[in-house]
Amino acid sequence: MDVASNLQTIQKNITRACEANHRNKDEITIIAVTKYVTIERTEETLQAGITHIGENRLEGFLEKYRYFHDRATWHFIGTLQSRKVKEMIDYIDVLHSLDRLSLAKEINKRAKKQVDCFIQVNVSKEASKHGVTPEQLFTFVEDLQAYSKIRVIGLMTMAPHIDDEAELRRVFRDLAKLRDQVQEKNLAYAPCKFLSMGMSNDYTIAVEEGATHIRVGTNLVG
Repeated sequence: MDVASNLQTIQKNITRACEANHRNKDEITIIAVTKYVTIERTEETLQAGITHIGENRLEGFLEKYRYFHDRATWHFIGTLQSRKVKEMIDYIDVLHSLDRLSLAKEINKRAKKQVDCFIQVNVSKEASKHGVTPEQLFTFVEDLQAYSKIRVIGLMTMAPHIDDEAELRRVFRDLAKLRDQVQEKNLAYAPCKFLSMGMSNDYTIAVEEGATHIRVGTNLVG
């Protein structure tokens, strides 16, 4: 399927989920996850009207950025190794995977401008997933005050790859509650307005539970 047709289907699903939950569909940012897809397919994605591009590997990111740098908003959604920060931090617009102080320190040292970050929270507590635990979150947020180049715009999680809808909803709801609690602190460096959650297999559920940013790869670009 071409990207434009895939996008139409996704937008219909988002509209349905928003209407059922009295949300405005314009609140939802679709991030096209272009890892492993070609430059041509990325061009097709931009032509279809998607301007938010997500990459999770440094090499893939730099390759796409070289071609399309001024045509997209760039999201880095993968685990970022501290030693790779200097190679790309000034090219990305949003980081979705801030999960440790050593990374915050390196960003603070290398970035020329303030970086919008989502804190990655391991809500499902799976050993295979990165992120701070819900219990660590508030201390982590407080500690980030020391790093002037970090701005916490929201929280991100990856739900387990399961068909248990009730458990998926629990994970997304728990992230939304944590976001609300951080937001209530009214921290200038951590406005924490947004929720990055939901991928190809569960984005409609995520939208129903409050997602503002969904990261869609397979269902959009293949």
